[in-house]
Amino acid sequence: MPRRLFLGLSLFWRTFFLLAALLAGGIGAWVTTLRALELEPRAVQAAQQTASLVNVARAALKLADGINRVALLKSLGSQEAVRVAPREPSDEWEPYEVDRFTRRVAAELRNVLGPGTVVARSVNGRAAMWVGFTIDRDAYWLQADAGAAPIGGSTWLVWIGTALLATLVGAVVSSRLINKPLKQLSFAASRVREGDLDSQLDENTLTSEIREVNRGFNRMARELARVEEDRAVMLAGISHDLRTPLARLRLEAEMSVHDEEAKKNMALDIDQLDAIIDKFMDYARPGESLMRPVNLAQLIDREATGFRDPGQIRIQSRVVEDLDVMADETELGRVFLNLFENSRRYGRGTYTGVAEVAVTYVKTGPWVIISVRDHGPGVAPEKLPQLTTPFFRGDAARTAATGAGLGLAIVEKAMHRMGGTLELANAPDGGLVAHLRLQRAV
Repeated sequence: MPRRLFLGLSLFWRTFFLLAALLAGGIGAWVTTLRALELEPRAVQAAQQTASLVNVARAALKLADGINRVALLKSLGSQEAVRVAPREPSDEWEPYEVDRFTRRVAAELRNVLGPGTVVARSVNGRAAMWVGFTIDRDAYWLQADAGAAPIGGSTWLVWIGTALLATLVGAVVSSRLINKPLKQLSFAASRVREGDLDSQLDENTLTSEIREVNRGFNRMARELARVEEDRAVMLAGISHDLRTPLARLRLEAEMSVHDEEAKKNMALDIDQLDAIIDKFMDYARPGESLMRPVNLAQLIDREATGFRDPGQIRIQSRVVEDLDVMADETELGRVFLNLFENSRRYGRGTYTGVAEVAVTYVKTGPWVIISVRDHGPGVAPEKLPQLTTPFFRGDAARTAATGAGLGLAIVEKAMHRMGGTLELANAPDGGLVAHLRLQRAV
């Protein structure tokens, strides 16, 4: 069993997500590296600046006498950037070390000022960087700026968010540029699939691989156009060359054969050959379809009127008059013609010998499902998928029937050209049912 894909991504989104993941991972790695590289120098610089302030304050206080020291403390206590105040035993303080940066700063201060240095982040509820030092028996606090701390918190989020946004925009632009030639190739391939063999791609692109693919695609389109032209000429020649002797045979049979039974059989054989040619022409017809709203009830009634013999087939349509579908009127008429003919040949009842055909419909969202059902013997379930294979017949009894074996193959091909689908199934109480799905006309 093939593995089921729960999430289908186009090539554009796949490229976008891969580029975005790659660039986002690169940004994350650079952020981590830069933070690690900047932490050590900033911590050492901040510790050295603070230690210099402490040493300057300590030297000034040492050189001052008692009266001048009080005046100096009062002067330093009124400063905003750097303050020095006596340290009291009742002071309440919190350790400075809370993260990697502050631990590194505190360690460097103790290394410079001595192991007994106290570093706090708040004293008596006042948040700042406080360094406790002693002069003889006196203890003091110095409040100082710790220097520039590493970028963190909301600042990091802003920078990372900006980088990620730029990454996403770059990924979108890159993905569009990468996938633009492939999108053009996909569009051209869909045009070729729809029968437009004049689609050409640029053979002068800068990317060598895309240039070679475009050249190969253009060569393929030209070859297909040539094959299609040859096929059209061949089909026209076959039709003309076969129908001309058939017409002469019919004329000669009418004029030279006197046995009425033999004449009738010869005429039937000629009609059968002519019908087989029509089937081949229908199946090989190019895939151009003119889509427009088509009234379904009128078209079914028109095709049903061609089957006038009630001893062979009876067609009953339950399609409402105001139901329109998007289709090619000629193609859709050919679809119902082949389905009715298939029912006339193979869907006759066992006891009545008459093919009872019912045409019904159901609306489902933007679609209409038309069911064409006969009451014949049906088909073996294992052979249902092969019924649309050209020249396949479902059983031995059908092999003996006249026809080219192309009817249901023509139906399926025509439905695909009109953007619809064909599904064949056996009815629960006998008979073959064909479900045609077409888009409703707005």
